[in-house]
Amino acid sequence: MRDYLKYLKGDRIIWIITLLMMGFSLVTVYSFVPILVKIEGGTPFSYLFKHFIYVVIGFIAMYFVHRVNPKYIGQLSKFSYYLAIGMLLFTLFFGVEVNGAGRWIRIPFVSLTFQSSDFAKLALLLYISKLLVRKKEKLDNWREGIFPIMLPIVVICGLIVKDNFSTAFMLFMLSMVMLFIGRVPFLKLMSIGIAIVGLAGLVLLLHLSLPSLNILSRYDTWKNRITNRAASDENNLENAQANNAKLAIHNGHFFGQGVGDGKLKEYLPEAYADFYYASFVEEFGLIFSVILVLVYLILLFRIIKLALANEDLFQSFASLGIGIHLLSQASINMLVCTGVFPVTGQNMPFLAMGGSALIMACVSIGIIQSFAYQQQKKKDLTTAEPKAEK
Repeated sequence: MRDYLKYLKGDRIIWIITLLMMGFSLVTVYSFVPILVKIEGGTPFSYLFKHFIYVVIGFIAMYFVHRVNPKYIGQLSKFSYYLAIGMLLFTLFFGVEVNGAGRWIRIPFVSLTFQSSDFAKLALLLYISKLLVRKKEKLDNWREGIFPIMLPIVVICGLIVKDNFSTAFMLFMLSMVMLFIGRVPFLKLMSIGIAIVGLAGLVLLLHLSLPSLNILSRYDTWKNRITNRAASDENNLENAQANNAKLAIHNGHFFGQGVGDGKLKEYLPEAYADFYYASFVEEFGLIFSVILVLVYLILLFRIIKLALANEDLFQSFASLGIGIHLLSQASINMLVCTGVFPVTGQNMPFLAMGGSALIMACVSIGIIQSFAYQQQKKKDLTTAEPKAEK
């Protein structure tokens, strides 16, 4: 394996963790898709092959991105932000609707879809990192420092929130964490939070006062998920999913039911994605579920270590944002499956059935490895200079 890793630059532990999880996902996806076969037809192998294609695309994207000079990543952050706005607007008006939410763009000539918010999340994190560096001397000034940083956050989250509240909320909170890391004064962060809560309240009042406008088309779904009331057939299904997820975790015991032998996965329509952790615990058990948590924590630790050692502020901010985002996605999936959080659509990075989320997670790791590779080259150059003088 060492012979192959020499072609992969950057942090070896991150490479090993990422590649092992992507390889392991082939096993679990094949095991977790029986319900998808029942609902949409096809065979488990056809879904495995589709996921394999996404894994290959994700690896290729990760490999080429990690060879890109970090300065180009920084320069492209603004372009990526505007491209994300364009994609979200296109999705808003022409997106493909699935389960009552229009979040996807259909790729022409192939039967594949792409969730524009997955690209928008990474684009926003990179652009915020760039702005935090550019405005670092003006973060005490609302007009010149805070407003230029908040505008992209409000725009991206505002375009996402209509059809994907959980993603918009998670992205906004992650953005606030990045502003805190970027040393935005705490009182200003508090003021921003109060202003956003007030704005959300105003939008909610408008929706309730003028229901004919249908400003928040998924308001009833959000409300029932939070209050856990089965007010409709749709939410009866969601509550059944949540209960089955907890039962699947209970059935896992210490050592699990065995690969392919889980039963509750056949009653979880999103066993391969939103309820991945429940299906994983049922088949692999409590011990391996703890190991999975530790693997994600090790991944976050390595990313934080690289970020803190990096002298470039943009690279440090971007690395921390990406690391926290990946762990947040995994954590939300686990908390939903255990019943701590209401049902929402966040899957397990690198493990859930592939698509735009897998590809963008791979691109994110590629960016981290690009930073790590550049950092290693600088370190090698610094070490070589004294030897050359001797």
